[in-house]
Amino acid sequence: MRVPSGVPGFDELIEGGLLADRLYVVSGPPGSGKTTFCSQFIAQGARDGHDCLYVTMHETKEELLRDMSGFEFGFDRAIQSETVQFLNLVTESGKRTITQFGTDGGLTNRLVAFIESHDVNRVVIDSTMLLQHFFSDMSDEITGFLSALKQTDATILLISEMTDPTSYSDEHYLAHGVVFFHNFLDSSGMTRGIQVIKMRGTAIDCDIREISFSDQGLRVHPDRKVQG
Repeated sequence: MRVPSGVPGFDELIEGGLLADRLYVVSGPPGSGKTTFCSQFIAQGARDGHDCLYVTMHETKEELLRDMSGFEFGFDRAIQSETVQFLNLVTESGKRTITQFGTDGGLTNRLVAFIESHDVNRVVIDSTMLLQHFFSDMSDEITGFLSALKQTDATILLISEMTDPTSYSDEHYLAHGVVFFHNFLDSSGMTRGIQVIKMRGTAIDCDIREISFSDQGLRVHPDRKVQG
């Protein structure tokens, strides 16, 4: 079953949508569109009546709402609806919420238990850079964390701060799919692009496609290739 991303033009690159119940990494440099892409994914889930979860470790709900307030794809309605839950793992309320699911196994077991107990369909985790706050040995524990997430019945987007698309990390190898955002600065200004580097079970060509932003959010232009 294919899951619509909620990002106009993107699903044309991946045979109609994301394969359900899989883990995808969304990588790229700061300001390239990762959070907007994932917010549109959550908003689409809310429109479809799916139970969604947005997990963060550095932003409050109010900050995220302000960041997305310039767009009209319905994120404000989604994040305040009954179908979307917001979980900030470093706030006291977030810690209390996640601790209800036990203390053994650390963040991995508790987050998986939360997803399963709430029958969550879509998850965004922002981001891998901040997971080191919870893991004493990031290189060892990230493998178990991602492997456990892959066993849930949820379609998961994991945001990864990354500036070099040739420098892969553990999450890229373990994920079912990897989407990379690019920023190219030249004499004519900034050109933005998106590239599907990996997508199991899906035919892809790995070309970089142009993206743009409007009041409707991020849009992918499948017919416009970017020469990086």
